[in-house]
Amino acid sequence: MVATAQRFSELYPNVHITWEKRSLQQFADFSIQELAEQFDLLVIDHPWAGFAAKTKSIVPLDFYLSDDYLKDQERNSVGQSYESYFYDEHLWALPIDAATPVAASRPDLFTEKNLQLPQSFEDILALADRSLVAFAGIPIDVLMNFYTLCCSLGEDPCQNDSEVISTETGVKALQMYRELASKIDPANFNRNPIQVYEAMTLTDEIAYCPFAYGYSNYSRTGYARKVLHFHDMISLDGQTNLRSTLGGTGLAISSKCEELNIAAKYVEFVGSPVCQSTLFFESGGQPGHLTAWKNDEVNRQSKNYFLNTLPALQRAFLRPRYHGSMYFQDHAGDVVRNYLMNGGDEKHVLLAMNELYQKSKSLVLS
Repeated sequence: MVATAQRFSELYPNVHITWEKRSLQQFADFSIQELAEQFDLLVIDHPWAGFAAKTKSIVPLDFYLSDDYLKDQERNSVGQSYESYFYDEHLWALPIDAATPVAASRPDLFTEKNLQLPQSFEDILALADRSLVAFAGIPIDVLMNFYTLCCSLGEDPCQNDSEVISTETGVKALQMYRELASKIDPANFNRNPIQVYEAMTLTDEIAYCPFAYGYSNYSRTGYARKVLHFHDMISLDGQTNLRSTLGGTGLAISSKCEELNIAAKYVEFVGSPVCQSTLFFESGGQPGHLTAWKNDEVNRQSKNYFLNTLPALQRAFLRPRYHGSMYFQDHAGDVVRNYLMNGGDEKHVLLAMNELYQKSKSLVLS
């Protein structure tokens, strides 16, 4: 984002844009309403779309970007990235980054240990028995991966107002997840995806991560001590691969911004297929425009990260975005994480999640 701001200021010398960083956890949790009081431009997470539509803390981009531009963005959406920011008939942010949990491996360790990439959940468990597997175990990632297992067992979560998932599917997903969790280093329960990839590249102890939000930088030569390769995920039934939970980022404009037209020009610049395939990617970004994902040079520099993981993005689950959904997301992961670490009654876990879910639904009316 710093690189795009610098280039935009070169194109428009009277415009100066300064970006301030926040942590990955703050990105998921911190209220965009508070940020919009302080900043003109925001990079946000799509579950905030319902909140944005209710509070009007950011502006609908369809008021400021042309129909032709938006049609191109929608047509070149990576999976449901474009749709993820579209709520109540308006687009609240432009998807400038696309991500979903995918699999990652250390190809050198697989060669050294004469291993094959896992194809099934049983294969992952066998690797985990050799202490070679890690996954991100902080609450938000645990919840997203619980969604993944539910989707992959044939039932999408949060499809009615009373329960997160049916008891049958929920119990099965929890038991599978707990079996894998019991075989990994407890240190992983304090790691987000970036910290997992750091552990994979800084040490030679972890050969495989079955699902964590992908970061293409780790597949670029020279970025880390060792290069990671990224892949589509395993299959539970031998026919369809795991269906993970869509992530990514969107570029939004605060309703407090006094230069809306200039801000919109910047958003348009960052999301353009040319910028996404060149400056954005070359400066360390993970593009959100499909042309960049299919670009030969982008894939050459990233060991085919984008082509290899695109199928996972195209089928990814779009999580809830209603106004109260952030309350549920902020608390339900703690319930699942506690179960994974300590065990317990799966039905009690689901009951606790349902109580949080129903409370979050009531916030819509508050």
